[in-house]
Amino acid sequence: MWCCDVAVATSAAVAKSGAAAVDAVTRGQVKTLKVTILSTMLADDGIGEWGFAALVEADGHRVLVDTGARPQTVLLNARELGVDLASVKEVVLTHNHADHTGGLVTLRTELMKTNPAALSEAHVATGIFYSRQSGAGGAEENTMIATKKEYEAIGGKFIEHSAGTEIFPGAWITGPVPRVFPERNWSVKGKVLTPAGLVEDTIPEDQSLVVNTPQGLVVITGCGHAGIVNILTFAHKEFPTPPVYAVIGGLHLFAASDQQVDWTADEMKGFGISYLIGAHCTGIESTYRIRARAGLSRKSAVVGAVGATFVLGEGIHPGRLAQ
Repeated sequence: MWCCDVAVATSAAVAKSGAAAVDAVTRGQVKTLKVTILSTMLADDGIGEWGFAALVEADGHRVLVDTGARPQTVLLNARELGVDLASVKEVVLTHNHADHTGGLVTLRTELMKTNPAALSEAHVATGIFYSRQSGAGGAEENTMIATKKEYEAIGGKFIEHSAGTEIFPGAWITGPVPRVFPERNWSVKGKVLTPAGLVEDTIPEDQSLVVNTPQGLVVITGCGHAGIVNILTFAHKEFPTPPVYAVIGGLHLFAASDQQVDWTADEMKGFGISYLIGAHCTGIESTYRIRARAGLSRKSAVVGAVGATFVLGEGIHPGRLAQ
């Protein structure tokens, strides 16, 4: 097994070991769900970029997950796709990197002209505002420090989470994810200044959105820097009964070895995954390798594209090029 030196148990076993600690009370579920990708590299329509954003619509609730890289990308793509973002009050920022947060201030500035409450609340996890400098006394590399000031100046409010939180019935953000398995799914090699001191930047604030449906869990990631297996393991502790029905977003496997991708696919298969939209940093080859290894099909596992959707009860509508 790729990470057997540290992980002596499978992720499914780790998840089940925590199930007893979870209250057996029935959790909230959403009955309708649509996820629309608004920023990623591949695009039939609109603008492709190295970034990620997705609109999540569930039982009348609308939440934006990440805001793309360039200031205008999500705004322009939404307009071209006929997606109205003015009624979206909340945004979940998965982590500090600019390719996920670059559109926040522009979106808030433009959409508040129509609706003062538009994108007025941003859910973030502890660590997103930690200082990341380019060496001793170097320039600040965490763009979220400056973004925080700009966003709050135009009426935005950050809601910081140190643990998993339900943001509406059936929708749960993970907050910081425990790193049970050494997936190390990040590319940066810098340091981060934490309350414990200067340490390796593992992107500790990386979080995902988990939606509980009758078919199972739908997990929306930004980059999955915590590691998709760690994310699914953590989600399964919170929701021990249902399978993982779908994973949508970036998994940061574009540069991963075949061995690592195969291990990841095997673990995802163990969680019962039925659908995969591998967007952003997942990588084209890694998406196809997971598809084959996990026993998915051309219809149930695709490379994410701008405008692609996942609809509960229908599956994936991939767009023209990714089908």
